[in-house]
Amino acid sequence: MNLKVQFTVVFILSAISIIGFGFLAILVSQDRIVHFDSTVISFVQGFESPILTSIMKFFTFIGSLPAIIVLSVLIMFFLYTVLKHRSELILFVAAILGSSILFRILKQIFQRERPNLHRLIEISSYSFPSGHATTAFAFYGVLAFLLWRHLPTQWGRTILILLSVIMILAIGTSRIYLGVHYPSDVLAGYLVSIFWLTIIIWLYQRYREKVYNRKHLNDNQ
Repeated sequence: MNLKVQFTVVFILSAISIIGFGFLAILVSQDRIVHFDSTVISFVQGFESPILTSIMKFFTFIGSLPAIIVLSVLIMFFLYTVLKHRSELILFVAAILGSSILFRILKQIFQRERPNLHRLIEISSYSFPSGHATTAFAFYGVLAFLLWRHLPTQWGRTILILLSVIMILAIGTSRIYLGVHYPSDVLAGYLVSIFWLTIIIWLYQRYREKVYNRKHLNDNQ
């Protein structure tokens, strides 16, 4: 994929995500998405059971800050010592840190209170966008991108994408099920991560292309 095509794809994806987030933000600020949120929450919590609650608490834990930190350290160790890919390590750190900073800033801007319908766990701080959803998408999204490059088979790549999607959706759904986030919070978190990942992966690809061209030029001299 040449640079012009890459830029076009990046522009489209980033534009869609930022417009989508802006649309959600307007609806939230004007309380025009209450019916949608309450309907989805009622539907998701309609499946409540002791076993499902335990499963959802597990996924929420997997998407929590302590779990993400532990998993990130393991991934960084693997990238640095096993694969020897220092540039990929920088991309991974940028994805996690950048998304975390973004959702924290946005929470302070919008200051949306958490839902108070039927909470199964207690948590403080603001609601919009969902930090779990943002971080989960960034973590599993960038991890899928990095591992994709090292998987030689199509079935391996397919399994990788399916597992990543399942983890992202499960963590987001767990926040709705447990009553600590509106569905619009989760959607907003996904959109924030799509925007951020699109930008930094494009920058990473540009860097890799420049390094390749420079090395190829030196080899031909």
